[in-house]
Amino acid sequence: MTLQIGSQHISYTILNKVRILKGTFIMDTFNYKRTKRTCYYTYLAMSCVFSLPPLLFATFRELYGISYTRLGTLVLVNFCTQLGIDLIFSFFSKHFNIHKTVRLMPLITAIGLCVYALIPTLFPQYAYIGLVIGTVLFSVAAGLGEVLISPTVAALPSETPEKDMSILHSLYGYGFVGVALISTLFLNFIGKQYWMYLTFFWAVLPVIASVLLCKSKLPDMNIEYAEAKAIKSKHRTKGIILCMACIFLGACAENTMSNWISVYTENVLQLPKMWGDIFGMCLFAALLALTRTAYAKFGKNISRVLMFSMLGAIVCYVLAAVSPNAILSLVGCALVGICTSMLWPGTLILMEENVPAVGVSAYALMASGGDFGASFAPQTMGIIVDEISATEWVQTVSSSLALSPEQVGFKMGMLITTIFPILGFVLLVYMRSFFKISNDTKKIFF
Repeated sequence: MTLQIGSQHISYTILNKVRILKGTFIMDTFNYKRTKRTCYYTYLAMSCVFSLPPLLFATFRELYGISYTRLGTLVLVNFCTQLGIDLIFSFFSKHFNIHKTVRLMPLITAIGLCVYALIPTLFPQYAYIGLVIGTVLFSVAAGLGEVLISPTVAALPSETPEKDMSILHSLYGYGFVGVALISTLFLNFIGKQYWMYLTFFWAVLPVIASVLLCKSKLPDMNIEYAEAKAIKSKHRTKGIILCMACIFLGACAENTMSNWISVYTENVLQLPKMWGDIFGMCLFAALLALTRTAYAKFGKNISRVLMFSMLGAIVCYVLAAVSPNAILSLVGCALVGICTSMLWPGTLILMEENVPAVGVSAYALMASGGDFGASFAPQTMGIIVDEISATEWVQTVSSSLALSPEQVGFKMGMLITTIFPILGFVLLVYMRSFFKISNDTKKIFF
């Protein structure tokens, strides 16, 4: 009887502990669902960092007389800052309080946007300096977001982790569409001279994200540098370098258009800014987001997808540059969104499939290659436009084509930009051969 009572007591104790653990798990799952939604909102709110500045480039040129080269430099500052943060945080993450950094990150975004708007408004003679300072600040936050939001979502308990990550990365495109659409309507109906109030409005969204993150339960994350688990080899090193070159060229192809499409449709295609941004930039972003969503659900054979993407980007850039019809050029600009949508994430997939146990350092290098391409190509485009527009022969060509020197410079810039997807296609042909695995003989090891 004593044994029976004792065993019964033990059974009740175990049952109670199970109930407590089950209740805790259910509560954690509920809390983490709220955390996941907060991360989604944060990613969406921070999309203004990428999509708002290009929409204001034409306004800055008109109000403050800033050259295309200096506008392109703002893009360079943006992505180089992100590149530096990516590398610092990847290799020195143990020196950071991860949870505090995640929660403060949106506030840094808001501060950067406020500086971006305040200094040019209060001190127009120092407008460009203010834009640079603001760009550095919100680019720091963008770099932190690139490093931290994805690992946060990945660390959350979920039955469909791949779907969660696909949704997260698709939100960039959808956020891009929202920011572009609302900003375009504001600038058209309220006025370009009030652009600073638009910037203040977008600065409110990351503040809300920071408040939500402070109230959300964040998971424990181990994002420190991972040591290699296999023996290094020249094949592995070459494979990572090839992927890094591929993501560089893909980022060049995508970000040249995303950063200049607004100016191109307004100043070159002579379309009203509102319609040019809606059917140019907004459609570009929407197609980019929808293509990434579609690949997450139906996609396969990433190497073939990347090769066709590069070929499509070549055709679209040529169409945008040489078509005498503004509508056809606009279609070419927008379709670049489809063609370049998978070039960045798809290269990561290609690396994961073909280079085993790559480690955190490889992902840091890939982010570096992407950020460098995203800064190099738009800056190069700005320099090309300014340099070609100032040459003497363009004066003759522009008059015969009934175009301004600036328009000819932009069209030449778009045509020269095709070098990035051309090189990307050639590189992918080689990579496909290099990564081809044939049972025992061609598999790449460390």
